[in-house]
Amino acid sequence: MTTTNEPKRKTRRKRGSKKNHYFTQEHEDAIVRYTQTNSMRERTELYVKWIEPAFNEMVDKIVFTYKFTNLPNIDYLRDECKIWLMTILDKYDQSKGSKAFSYFSVITKNWFIHKVKRQQKRNAREVDYENISKSYEEEFLSTNESYVTEREDYEFWKQFYDELKSWDQSTMKENDLKVYEAIKILFESKDDIEIFNKKAIYLYLREITGLNTKQIVNSLKKFRKKYSSFRTDWENGQL
Repeated sequence: MTTTNEPKRKTRRKRGSKKNHYFTQEHEDAIVRYTQTNSMRERTELYVKWIEPAFNEMVDKIVFTYKFTNLPNIDYLRDECKIWLMTILDKYDQSKGSKAFSYFSVITKNWFIHKVKRQQKRNAREVDYENISKSYEEEFLSTNESYVTEREDYEFWKQFYDELKSWDQSTMKENDLKVYEAIKILFESKDDIEIFNKKAIYLYLREITGLNTKQIVNSLKKFRKKYSSFRTDWENGQL
């Protein structure tokens, strides 16, 4: 009797399944408890044991990921940012739906972007933050794949999907409703399909809705205002 040694099949690990080693649910819960208690002793214990280590790691990763290391006095700015985060802990409101990680990582990134803007003014360059040149953006705001950017993207799209589901469907016209439902399907099937660019999204939407590109574009224009409003609130830490 002969036996065959069949090679073991390797199971592929899904991308984006990196574990969070420094900002876990326990840290999220600690921040919520901090905002809910008036006991200075409990706040101090929560901050020292849970919150401060998470903030330290988060700030360091954001500085590295977005290349804010190019800023002068970055060590001083890093410490200043960590102190500032401690002073605004009370502003976090869990009832608004955002995770503490999302809230504090977004406003931390914006804090450093503001420092970049000020530094450019000191260098006598007329830089309007709304019109930062591409070369400057690549230098200071490079977003190489990392845990921080992947986590931010995940939190953003997860919360946007929740927002999307809350939209009033009763006021939508027939084509708009078809596109709306198709978008929901794409969100729900994101792990099973591969979307590389805008053109691919339109192809999926056409296939699902049976509408032509012009009809889809017209419906998407109506949804874009809601998306833009959501994005603005997200970037301003209002969610």
